[in-house]
Parts: sequence; structure tokens; C-alpha cells
Amino acid sequence: MRTITFLIGLLFVANNCFADDAAIREEINQLKSRIIALEQKLTTQEKCMNGQKQYILDQNKKISEYETKLSQFDMDLHRETGRPIQLVEGLDISAGVTAVIQGTNNVNNASSDASRKISRTDASYSTDITIGKEFKDFGGRAFLHLENGQGNGLEDDLTLYGNVNRDADDDVNVRVTEAWYEQGLFKDKAVITFGKLDPTVYFDDNEVANDETTQFLGRIFRNSPIIEFPDNTAGIRLAYIPAEWVEFNYGLFNGNSEHWDKMFDNLFNVGQVAFKTNFHNLPGDYRFYGWNNNMYHTKWTDASQNKKNAYGFGLSFDQKANDVITLFTRYGWQNPEVFNPDITATGGLNYSLEQSWSAGFQIEGKPWRRENDVVAFAVGQIFPSGDYKEYYGYEGEPEGHLEAYYKIYFNKYLSISPDFQYVWNPFGKDISDDTNGVFVGGMRTQVDF
Repeated sequence: MRTITFLIGLLFVANNCFADDAAIREEINQLKSRIIALEQKLTTQEKCMNGQKQYILDQNKKISEYETKLSQFDMDLHRETGRPIQLVEGLDISAGVTAVIQGTNNVNNASSDASRKISRTDASYSTDITIGKEFKDFGGRAFLHLENGQGNGLEDDLTLYGNVNRDADDDVNVRVTEAWYEQGLFKDKAVITFGKLDPTVYFDDNEVANDETTQFLGRIFRNSPIIEFPDNTAGIRLAYIPAEWVEFNYGLFNGNSEHWDKMFDNLFNVGQVAFKTNFHNLPGDYRFYGWNNNMYHTKWTDASQNKKNAYGFGLSFDQKANDVITLFTRYGWQNPEVFNPDITATGGLNYSLEQSWSAGFQIEGKPWRRENDVVAFAVGQIFPSGDYKEYYGYEGEPEGHLEAYYKIYFNKYLSISPDFQYVWNPFGKDISDDTNGVFVGGMRTQVDF
């Protein structure tokens, strides 16, 4: 605009200087007309630009209004769907299926008929569904475990102190095997757990020999056969953790899981202290425990004394030897003078045990570039009680067990484990039908999702 103004001034001066020159005046008039037309054009363009600016402002306003409405809609939508999400916050649901097939060269069950096969192959499966809920604001946790299965596998074909398939579960009904609430106290220095519990989760536990779905299948290696653990029953467990390296546990359970109405007449008490070590950055756990079962037991030497208690003690150790090898051992002892008339071997034979031991190792697959694979080996013996042997006049040899497996990891959902077991002196060689050793070969498939 300054340039145009300057030109107008310049023309004005020129007009005064050359007023007498008609041609120049005409030319100046033409320039004036052109300048006026140019100004009109510029004014029109400015109006157009202002209109475009207003249009843009209007569009921005509309966009802003849409964004506000969208934001409100999103807030309303989140509010509506947020309620059920809040209810399940911290909920952990998992499921697993375990299938086991085993074959043996020697079916030694004395109760079988004369036409039975000497060798046999049987299968079983089990399913597990677990649901856990954390209550972080209160330091609590709830847990539910549902289970069912089908098939006894080889266990009803063999007469042993410690059978060969701890996962066998011949009950197709879906049932609650665990249902408990756990509360942390005193800044998690103490814990209380109550409900329907599995005592083996808290006592006689072990890092490499405590889970039949992924570790050893044989009962002697899953838990000590000396302890009369009740099977998933009502109870309460208290834990005190004064320091990182030590933990005290006490449990009080219904000793007869089949009858809850008289649970205080059949109490199973167990206490355990666990020391946690970390020598040279190699973790280890050293557990010592004692237990008492006031269910009625009968004395071998005097059947009239049929209201006796059973009691015992034991230990369970696991220790990392290096980055890939973990060692373990167990030992247990119980009062040899009494027996529980409700505990029988396959075939309905009463017996009682005095002590057992087991030991073994687990090797992770890192050296052969299979980090998630595991190979493991264990050996152990179960000793019948001296009073039991004297009562029946039995030979009562210690029953020996050996087991080896290789867990092949396919992915986070699937693994398979070829498993081999050998039992010598089955049932102390006191089986009337067959005292030869028992070979068991099998395959376990584990699916988790």
C-alpha cells in the first residue's frame, strides 16, 4: 500500500509539472484508472482472504466441538465398561491338562484274577483350573482350584509302598480341591491362610521334586511317603518371616478329608522351619519339619490300643550346584509302632512305614542350547516298620525306586516328558504272587493355557 501511495504522489507532482501537456495528462489519467482498479482488486482479495480465514475459524470451531463430544462419549463409554473391568482387576486365570500313558512288564497286584496279563499299558489324564485374585489395597489374596480326571493308570495294577503315577485322578466330576483366602500381616512379615488347603504346598515342599505335572511322577519323589498328609482339606496355615533367610510355618488341618463334620476329632498338626541360603549366588532351601496326627491309629503289638496318635519328622533340601544343576534330598521318619487302618495298599493290605529317603538332581538344557528343557534323575528307598514286619512275619525288604525323565519344551503351552521308572523289592518282597522288579516306561504330556 505504501508503494501505491507513493505512485499516486508521484503522479500528482507530475500532473502539476506537466499540466500543459495533454498527452502526459491522459497517460496519467490512465495510470490513475489502473491504480484504482488495482486497489479495488486488492480490496476484493483481502475480503476473500478474510472470508477464508473466517471459514477456517468456523471449521476449527466445529472440529473442537466434535472433539469435545467425542471425548465425552469416550468418558461415558469407559465409565460403563469400567465397572466389570474393575471387578476383575488382578484376576489370574489359568488351566492345564496332564495326560500320562505308562506300560509295565510286571503287573504284581495280588488281588488280580488268575487270567490277568503279566504286562499292561494304561493311561490317565487330569485337568486343573486355577483362579486367583489379588487384593492389593488390603494385602490379601483369594484362590480357587478346580480339578477332575479319569483313569488310575497303572496304580491299581501294582502293589507298592510308593506308587508310580501321582497324577492319576479317577474322578470325572469337576470339584473344588482348593479354596482359600490369604492375608499378609505386619508388612508381610506374617501370613495367614485358611480354607480348603493342600498341605503339600507349604510343607515338605521342594524346588525340583514337588509337582507331578512337570517334575517326577513317582509318589516317593513328589513328597515323603512317611507323612500322613490329608488330601486337600479344611485347615489354617500361619507363616512368620522375620528375615529373608528364614521362614516359620505352622499348619492345623482336618486329618480326615472325607469327613468335615468331626474335623476337630482328627487333627493333623505340622510345623516347619526353612532356611534360605545364597552361597556364591547359588540359592538353596533347607527345610526341617515335624508332624502329629491324632486320628485313631492301632498299635501293632496290641490291637486293643486303637486310639493312638502317629507322629514323625523329616527334612527336604534343594540346592543349586551351578547355573544349570539343582540337587535335592529328602528324609522322613514316623512312629513304627502304629498303623492307620484306613491306609491300605492296592489289594486292601494294611501296612505301616518307618522311614524313607530320596535324592537326585535336575539339569536345565542350556548346555545343549535347549534352555527350557529339563533332564532329571532320582533314587530312593522306603522302609516298612519293624513292628509291622514282626506282626506278619514278613521279610520287609526296603522298596527301592529309580526315576528319570526328560522334559521336552515345545512352546509355552506344550511340553512332553518321556519317563522311566524301576522299582525293586516291590512291597518289601512280601507279595504272595510276584516279587520281581517292576519296570515302568511312559510318556507325560502337559498343556498349559
